[in-house]
Amino acid sequence: MAYNFSELNTKTKEVSEWLSKEYLSIRTGRATPALLDNIQIESYGAKVPINQVASVSVEDARSLRVTPWDTTQISAIGKAITDANLGVGVSSDDSGVRVSFPEVTSERRLTLIKLAKDKLEHAKVSLRTAREDTWNEIQKKEKEGEMGEDEKFTAKDDMQKIINEANKNLDGIYDKKEKEISS
Repeated sequence: MAYNFSELNTKTKEVSEWLSKEYLSIRTGRATPALLDNIQIESYGAKVPINQVASVSVEDARSLRVTPWDTTQISAIGKAITDANLGVGVSSDDSGVRVSFPEVTSERRLTLIKLAKDKLEHAKVSLRTAREDTWNEIQKKEKEGEMGEDEKFTAKDDMQKIINEANKNLDGIYDKKEKEISS
């Protein structure tokens, strides 16, 4: 009986998606609406993501325009963006909030690359944990007599191939982000 790796495959896909999403929040000198996705604002007594109370659009290469659907929210949006400590300039007017991104310095680029590397390492730790859990499950099945020793080692090889492919994928995501930050 071959071991079912569907749970491990699901976990590797989740880790990859998590890393991609985390990298969206690392700004690279270009303004993208995704940079504000993690910001929560106080709206009518509840904390909600900024994109649920306003439209976020790119004004030019280094600025975003946040246009709330309710103009009484302008000051709350401005405060939430400022409090998020993204290193951006925030200015309000009658129709919304303008978010200006300063030029990225070489020192800041190094900091962003280090942050990206930390997130990559966190993702790889998650993969190692998933591999360990799967290996323990395989050993348990062998001890219970559900699979033979040969099958156990075949399953271990198959598991390692899945993990190697996932690590290669994570490295590819990191390399792409590093080039984006460096350019």
